Amino acid sequence: MCRKFVLKTLGCKTNAIEGQIISQALIGLGYTEVSDFREADIFILNSCSVTSHSDSQSAYLLNRAKRENPMIKNVLTGCVAQTIDMHEKFDTQNIDLILGNNEKQDIEKYISSLFVQHDLKYVTDIFSVDKFNNKIVQNPYQTRPSIKIQEGCNNRCSYCIIPYARGNSRSNSIENIISQIDILTKNGTKEVVLTGIHIGQWGLEFGLELVDLLYEIEKSQISRFRLGSLYVNEIDDRLFEFLINSKKFCPHFHLSLQSLCDKTLKNMNRSYSSAHALNIIDKLYKAFDEPYLGCDIIAGFPDETDEDFKITYDNLKNSKISYIHAFPYSKRENTPAATMENQVPDVVKTSRTKSLIELSGMLHGLFLERNKNKTLELLYERKSKKTGLYSAVTRNYIKVFIKDARDDLRNTLEVRSMSDFEKLY
Repeated sequence: MCRKFVLKTLGCKTNAIEGQIISQALIGLGYTEVSDFREADIFILNSCSVTSHSDSQSAYLLNRAKRENPMIKNVLTGCVAQTIDMHEKFDTQNIDLILGNNEKQDIEKYISSLFVQHDLKYVTDIFSVDKFNNKIVQNPYQTRPSIKIQEGCNNRCSYCIIPYARGNSRSNSIENIISQIDILTKNGTKEVVLTGIHIGQWGLEFGLELVDLLYEIEKSQISRFRLGSLYVNEIDDRLFEFLINSKKFCPHFHLSLQSLCDKTLKNMNRSYSSAHALNIIDKLYKAFDEPYLGCDIIAGFPDETDEDFKITYDNLKNSKISYIHAFPYSKRENTPAATMENQVPDVVKTSRTKSLIELSGMLHGLFLERNKNKTLELLYERKSKKTGLYSAVTRNYIKVFIKDARDDLRNTLEVRSMSDFEKLY
């Protein structure tokens, strides 16, 4: 019997890669992937637990699947599954199988038990896992596929549940990573994105640093690469020197800042000061030709006063940040921040988030304005059947849409003037 499954992945790029691994494994078993719950025998939810909204979204999707198809078997995996015992209010009555973050990467070992047993749960203590679970993704559908180089996090930020979902830092080997890149380049890939839970901690168990991996990637056949999120205190002189001299690095940084107020950073248990962060931002901006400098900022962290928020806001406004991913603080059960005094009201968190989003729009507009007459290298992605326009991405992460009669531009690099295009994104 050919079983059919629906797969839904929430959250980060690491989860997205693991979703591809799940799909690849099940298709290899002869299963068929579909999009409609009513057609499927199994629904696999590869969940995220970074915010309480993510938890609510997971609960909604599991309930919806059973509502639309009462016979469907629900599989919960991902970060909600790994931390299910920490979620006191999460309803498990609509779940037939729970797989932890390590188990989901070997889903073929567990999936058949759905139809012969009941009340199944396979969740290893994630802190007992000390080796990277390497899986090769054979046919990624993206033009700019992500490669998972690292798993877990050794930090303990006061608001974050992710270490309890992902465990301590574990690194993929240089050999495995280069092998994955070689497979992709042979299939025509021109750009890869290096991702993980905390990529700045890559190599710790090998006595290596992230830059050691990057030197090896520089020797590979890939045309260009990007880095996932970095902490500012991990951009040391050695990494900085490599990046400014690399021929393949795309000057696109996403900085895990969270705040630019020293009091709030201390409450968050972050290991850098606002002055250090601002110095790194300035240094990066001056070293590259209009680099894309994105960041994450949490609005309304416990005990963040109006004055504290204004410090963060003004520091961002006066920096060369290109984009702010702003979101309100979300209380996570069993984290220190959840029990801190002076929790900020939701209406204040919402207002501060809105202010940051508006500031981001202004800063991003300035960034695009500074680039509008430059000549930059584009990577063509896909051509829309509806509009006939190609999407393309520059090295410094400007997205453009191009009308072009050529039909074979996907995965092609080309140098173009930004003045050719009416709108940059």
